[in-house]
Amino acid sequence: MTIDTQAKLAVAYSGLVWGLFWLPLRGLDAAGIRGMWALLLFYGVPAALALPWLLARWRPAVQGGLWLNLLGFATALPLVLYSVAVLQTEVVRAMLLFYMSPVWSTGLAWLVLGERITAVRWLTLLLAFLGLRTMLGTEQGLPSLSNLGDWAALLAGLGWSVSTVLLRLKQGFAPADLFHHNVAWSALLALPLVWLFAPAPAPSLAAMLGQLWWLAPTLVAVVLTGVYASMWGAPKLSPALVGILYMTEIIAGSISAALWAGEPFGWREAAGIALIALAASLESLRDLWLGRRAPN
Repeated sequence: MTIDTQAKLAVAYSGLVWGLFWLPLRGLDAAGIRGMWALLLFYGVPAALALPWLLARWRPAVQGGLWLNLLGFATALPLVLYSVAVLQTEVVRAMLLFYMSPVWSTGLAWLVLGERITAVRWLTLLLAFLGLRTMLGTEQGLPSLSNLGDWAALLAGLGWSVSTVLLRLKQGFAPADLFHHNVAWSALLALPLVWLFAPAPAPSLAAMLGQLWWLAPTLVAVVLTGVYASMWGAPKLSPALVGILYMTEIIAGSISAALWAGEPFGWREAAGIALIALAASLESLRDLWLGRRAPN
């Protein structure tokens, strides 16, 4: 298996596990830890778990300097903003606005990196958005920016596009260091959100600590593995392709919501998943076909 294929699988996996991130948020809400307080735990616990590893790699962190911190901030901000969007607006609206990111990524990669926009890439984008439209039933078109959550989702998609271009531009950093700084910056960014928007009164410390027995292992599976996979795979791929592969989040989110939240799942959702899966694999299928046609 080539490095390129491994990177595509890693990014697709990251999208899949992020499609499950609503589950721990729903569990915290059921325990009385709501809104931004839930986000503080969602990002603070992984940061605490990763802290010993970060401290052990203090030399690369110092050597990475400003650029490493900029990449950590740039990759953390869109994920935190998307989490805010899911809490503050309808999930459908958040997905629609966030997953404009492949369009931003394609344009930015062309402007900044000089990447050529091929016919296959245009077809990939078309299939991805057709799948998104089919799944989410967007008969009215794109939603208007009518609340804080809508703006957070739009800015999250744009920010994710910028971060993938930066990761592609600065490929010299070790995935472990990108991972540590992403997790640390995610927790740091959650702090002012709590101060500005968290509902009062705050949940008790005992209530929050009482959730750690299930939250910590869940976040290791959902957050830490997904973040590491994206920090390893994203710098190796075209930013536009990263945005498309990340749409596997929609697949995981729709299936998990049908299984555990009783949300509908029928022919429309299945057709949308098929189109998104085809879009995510189209360029790999093209490369495989060209490889087989190449003379030995």
